[in-house]
Amino acid sequence: MNRTPRTTSRRQFLASSAAAIGFPTIVPSSVFGQNAPSNRITMAIFGWGMMGPSNTNKFLQEADCQIVAACDIDKNHLKSAVDTVNGAYKNQDCKAYHDFREVMARKDIDAVMLAVPDNWHAIVAIAAAKSGKDIYGEKPLARTIREQQAIVKAVQDNNRIWQTGSWQRSEDNFRIGAEIVRNGLIGKLNRVEVGLPAGHNDFAKTGDKTQITPPPAELDYEVWIGPAAMEPYIEARVHKNWRWNYNIGGGQLLDWIGHHCDIAHWGMDCDRSGPTEVKPIQVDMPARTDVWNTATKYRTEALYAGDIIMTIAGGHDDIRMGTKWIGTEGTIYVNRNGAYDSSNPELKQIIQKREGDKVVEAAKAPKLGDDIIKTRLYETKGHHRNFLDCVKSRQPTVTPVETAHHSAIPGHLSLISLMLNRSIKWDPTKEEIIGDEEATKMLGREYRAPWKLEA
Repeated sequence: MNRTPRTTSRRQFLASSAAAIGFPTIVPSSVFGQNAPSNRITMAIFGWGMMGPSNTNKFLQEADCQIVAACDIDKNHLKSAVDTVNGAYKNQDCKAYHDFREVMARKDIDAVMLAVPDNWHAIVAIAAAKSGKDIYGEKPLARTIREQQAIVKAVQDNNRIWQTGSWQRSEDNFRIGAEIVRNGLIGKLNRVEVGLPAGHNDFAKTGDKTQITPPPAELDYEVWIGPAAMEPYIEARVHKNWRWNYNIGGGQLLDWIGHHCDIAHWGMDCDRSGPTEVKPIQVDMPARTDVWNTATKYRTEALYAGDIIMTIAGGHDDIRMGTKWIGTEGTIYVNRNGAYDSSNPELKQIIQKREGDKVVEAAKAPKLGDDIIKTRLYETKGHHRNFLDCVKSRQPTVTPVETAHHSAIPGHLSLISLMLNRSIKWDPTKEEIIGDEEATKMLGREYRAPWKLEA
């Protein structure tokens, strides 16, 4: 995607914006820390649950980034976020916000980090794009395909830089594994296995707090539910555990599809494509009335062009956690903690020598030459660093919004096929379900007033 270069410096932009709205044109040096103001990227952070703190800590380590605002609708979380940022900078420049729209109205903020529950992804991301902010957003891209399509449109229409928190693309073993597949070193690709987690995890350590109670005073529960259907407050299905409730999240399937299917697509060269059909194989699904009602065990098959079959599974011993490509001349497997394996002895040692989970020797094998690897994939110096670099250069990140969209589509279609217990035919060009009105309705959700999905 072509990007329009930024020609106005940060200092010039702030001065002109301030003058336009009647603010003083002197910008406090504390906003920029030690870096020159013209190079400083100012950022707001949204959400202080699971990924918010870790993403924030990454950005705090970057000298050319200054976090100046934090937004959360839980007062305790918000205080922790602001205290963390101001403690790192040793000042009081990071301001607290309850309403995301007040942050979007600030013209002195370049970028936002979004780590909010899935039901809020679309509304906040679209608002950020329309207000001229570049966006680091978590996966999956959104709660539904329709919401994802709206986010893509808003980001494209407003020429924004987007980085998805699918950070595996910034790790060497995943990139090199995908490169090997893309360059045909395992022959013609026939099958892909995407292994995801199963079950539920009590991330918030709520124990048996599954009874309906009044919301705590520090949480604005009305806003927390937002565009999703209103339901009674139950502690076990809010902070961090919201992902186990289909009203808000998508279970392990949607929580992880943006990681291992994302890597699968990278190797398959499907960052702008997708399956033509998704078939349900098996699912263990709690009752919809259960507090945690997302699938605990699941398996689907997705058919791609070239007769490639992708198996997406959680809770099945024959599908290893991670991504495995299977070709006519061998296999490549990648997972976290540097895990990398191949059926080809010559390819097996490319990443590193391991004994169990311990790295005993860094890779000494020379980088495969251009005579073998003719297609090189995007290499970064770190996922958060890549985002900041692209904000400056106006070039696409390693996981732009279109990639995040297509990486999550197989998960969304899998969920629909499992819920309906039938195959779903998909047109990856038109991005439409073919010949199934009921399934088509499940591409989106009704929004609770006053919230609307507007791209």
